[in-house]
Order: sequence, then C-alpha cells, then structure tokens
Amino acid sequence: MDHTLIQAKDLCRSYRTDRESIRVLDGLSLELLRGQAVAVIGPSGSGKSTLLNLLNGLLCPDSGQLQVFGREQSELTEADWAELRRTRIATLFQDGNLIPTLTVARNIAFRAGLAGLEAYEGDALLEQLDITDTAHRYPDQLSGGQRQRAALACAFAMQPQLILADEPTGSLDQATAKRVSPLFFDAIRERNVGALIVTHNPELARSCDRILELREGALHPWDSAASF
Repeated sequence: MDHTLIQAKDLCRSYRTDRESIRVLDGLSLELLRGQAVAVIGPSGSGKSTLLNLLNGLLCPDSGQLQVFGREQSELTEADWAELRRTRIATLFQDGNLIPTLTVARNIAFRAGLAGLEAYEGDALLEQLDITDTAHRYPDQLSGGQRQRAALACAFAMQPQLILADEPTGSLDQATAKRVSPLFFDAIRERNVGALIVTHNPELARSCDRILELREGALHPWDSAASF
C-alpha cells in the first residue's frame, strides 16, 4: 500500500482583482503520509484556507503538480473530486458546515450514508466528544463549541482516509479543547488517517508530527524557538 496521501510540488495559486493579480501560493510543496498529522501555521491571509481548498478539489492550482491518493489532480474530474469528498476526504470548516434542517444525530447519519456506510459509531462519537445531549438538537440550537464537536463526529463517522481541518478547536474553550484534542489524534492514529490541520493553537500544533509555517506563499519547517 502506498502510504503517501498528498504529494504537492511547486503549487502556485493567484487571485485576480480589478487592478492586479495577487499571488497567494508561490511554489508550495508538501508531502502527507497515512497516520501522520501535520500542522500548518501562519498569519491570516497567508493562504492556509486556499491550500485546504486546493487539496480537497474546491480550487485548482494555476501551476505545479498535485497528487492525491496517487492520482494526478490534472486527471481528476469534478465528479472524481466529489466522490473523494464523499468517501475519503473529510474537510472540517470553522463554521462546522452542518445541515441546518437536520438534527445532530441525523447530520452524522447523513454523512456516514454519503460515504456508503450502513454501520457507523454515531452514539459512541457523541459520547466521546461529550455532546450526547445534543443528538436531537438542530445546529442553530448549539453553541459554537458544540457545533464544532458535532462536525468532528460527522467527519469521523464517514471513516475518512484524509482529514483537512481549519481550526478544528477554534470554537472550543481551553478545557474542552484539551479534552477533545487527544480524541482527535487517537482517532487519526488508530485509523491510520492523514491529517492536515490549520491552527493558531500552540498545544494542538505541538501534538502533530510536524509543524509547517506558511509564509510568502510556501511551506517552511517551523522554528521551534519562535513564538506562535
């Protein structure tokens, strides 16, 4: 089995405004393996969300090479990317991205169903994340932290091979983040999942196998002597 989930080399991505073209990513390279968690840090506007959306197929690079699960990005159709997002890639957005007309329990069931799973660990996930009492509530009845934990439950219910997370503990208070983070990493390592985690949380970043800093459009090893 190939253990490489993501192989990116010299990725570039620009945005065009009325006046100019702004280069956000400029020669970015990255390798992510199964069972590995990589943290990406960097200031707001440095391109972290753009990177996540390149890796889940919501954006295309202007140039460079990208392989996901051993397949060339240039050969993947929109239908291929949609299938990967349904079954193999879980993206955790900051807002939770829950379906507002479904309860938490039904959101989890729906996400597992999209992945083609008849059996899933919905009740166990809710218990592990300490949100059992939210099962029959709707997203607009939850706090920000509860929505974020519900989104984590949805992600793990689909049994992904790759997790792309944008501030997965950003809405959690410090005590809850400390309780949830080990569950997050235990699930990654027990299931041999690869994870790319965008975060400003020093403790979450240090729990990862590697920390990379996104600056000037490229990823660099983080200087452990530097502050977040």
